[in-house]
Amino acid sequence: MITPCTAPTAAQRLLTAFEGVMGIPPPVHVRCWDGSEAGPESDVTVVFRNRRAIRRVLWSPNELGLVRAYVAGDLEIEGDVFRLLALPGLVSRLETLSLRGAERRTGVRSLPTVVRLGGRRTVVRSLATFVRLGGLGLPPRPPSVEVPRRRGTKHSKQRDASSVSHHYDVGNDFYRLFLGPTMVYSCGYWDQRADDPSARGSLDEAQNDKLDLVCRKLGLESGMRLLDVGCGWGSMAIHAAQKYNVSVVGVTLSHEQAQWARSRVAEAGLSDQVEIRVQDYRDVMDGPYDVISSIGMSEHVGASALPVYAERLFGLLRPRGRLLNHAIASVCSRTDAGNSPGLIENYIFPDGEVLPLSKTIDAFERAGLEVRDTEALREHYALTLRAWVDRLRGSWDDAVELVGAERARTWLLYLAASALGFEEKGRLTIHQVLAVRPSDDGSSGLPRTRAMWMG
Repeated sequence: MITPCTAPTAAQRLLTAFEGVMGIPPPVHVRCWDGSEAGPESDVTVVFRNRRAIRRVLWSPNELGLVRAYVAGDLEIEGDVFRLLALPGLVSRLETLSLRGAERRTGVRSLPTVVRLGGRRTVVRSLATFVRLGGLGLPPRPPSVEVPRRRGTKHSKQRDASSVSHHYDVGNDFYRLFLGPTMVYSCGYWDQRADDPSARGSLDEAQNDKLDLVCRKLGLESGMRLLDVGCGWGSMAIHAAQKYNVSVVGVTLSHEQAQWARSRVAEAGLSDQVEIRVQDYRDVMDGPYDVISSIGMSEHVGASALPVYAERLFGLLRPRGRLLNHAIASVCSRTDAGNSPGLIENYIFPDGEVLPLSKTIDAFERAGLEVRDTEALREHYALTLRAWVDRLRGSWDDAVELVGAERARTWLLYLAASALGFEEKGRLTIHQVLAVRPSDDGSSGLPRTRAMWMG
């Protein structure tokens, strides 16, 4: 008697197709819209809730397609999101899929195919499987939270204000879910105990330690005048005023941040010392300041405006005044980094640019600033991001209620992917750059050793 062969399930066919594209069996478990499952037992399961998820990937065969599928809810991640994002070569292999080749070869505009075939029949067979599983059809609409097409000149004041509003004006209560009571949206400063989770201090302690590190590098003394560029929710301004008795002007382009910061300043009884403005740094005209801090702001400036940024801060500093610039940096050059659209540009930081440290230092020096110190905090940011992910997951229902499921998914994906980006060498880093405006006679006003000027 001949036993009929059992046809492979949708999950089995899908996993086999991905193996053909990636070149290795994906070490994840897959579940499809028909309830079928395949793949090894794993601490992460990728759920294709419908066939539209496949079309999203094929129409945008790079990071953007996967992001759209997840954000829209067509694709779900159950379990360890870090495990999935760390899969080697997933995005780069998917980039071998493109729609344009099919239009040239077949004239069928809705049929995806492979541009760089290179004789790889397995990729062709995988593509055919994707098509049979639901790849045919028009491209699905992007999720509603995707950034619309940008208008105006890049890094103009109006467009920068719009970009900042998109990122920050999504609700202070949402940010508080994962930032916690400090409301500090940059990496904490973790001491050596961070290597031992059982002895590790809290995220809030790490954030307060970071603020104090900035204050000590700036050499704050009672009576000084501090400009905090991109002041966020006012944490640096309040810390400096309370602990070092300085007067502070904080500027932000986010109305929601400014409202929250002003409320915190008033509650702390610091209204006579701290002023929070909704103002572009290019419009600050009441210098000179003794010191300037810029924490997590210059990523919004961009390469084209970086010289203007450096020159403006130089002009706002008194001679022998210090500047502390705390910013994410790319490890590779901008030309090597590529510019494929994805999560960051389309959902999180429109017009944001992460530049090599060398670009920032060059701009500062050309503006007349003297760079005296730089400290890399890459591992510190990885720890901070994982702490934010834990907090966001622990408050997931509240996050969805506050900003909706699509936006909550973008933030979970963004924070988790960023953590991996800082953990892997050669991708992202972050630096605190200390610079000074020398006096006319060349004096920096800094003690000769780091131990002395750190206090």
